[in-house]
Amino acid sequence: MSAELERFTAEFESFQARIKQAELKFSGLGEMRDRLAGLEAVATSPDRTVRVTAGAGGTVTDLQLTPEAMRKPAPALAAMIMTTMRTAVAEAARRQAGIVDETVGDAFGLNTTDRVRQAQAEALRGAGSELTVQHTQPKPPPRREPRPDDEDFSQNSITRRRR
Repeated sequence: MSAELERFTAEFESFQARIKQAELKFSGLGEMRDRLAGLEAVATSPDRTVRVTAGAGGTVTDLQLTPEAMRKPAPALAAMIMTTMRTAVAEAARRQAGIVDETVGDAFGLNTTDRVRQAQAEALRGAGSELTVQHTQPKPPPRREPRPDDEDFSQNSITRRRR
């Protein structure tokens, strides 16, 4: 019975050691939460007219446009904003993954940063087909054929008074 008691004691001590390791590893969760709360990634357009700030979770926290940006044609400005926004959000996601990996990555055997980079690379490969679809002109609404009971107001004017 003594050998069995020694084996049980050794297993219990091993279990306690693993609990202490987990406590040490997860003691950094509060710090991780604080670091994530303060996370900021800033992206600036190549011509420096658009600046986007993103936080943890890809939340856009700020968008700044210079007066020069406002002089751009609307479609060009929209594209510049979207590109800069995607850059800021992608960088925020990579930084967030890095913080998670630093804090708990070893405990779970995951490499969150690599997974985020892989997902972003796959999304970029598929973006080309989405862009062509998004740039197509919408179809005009179908014309409604007049019904027999419709009144014809084409010769009337709302500014002309009846006499």
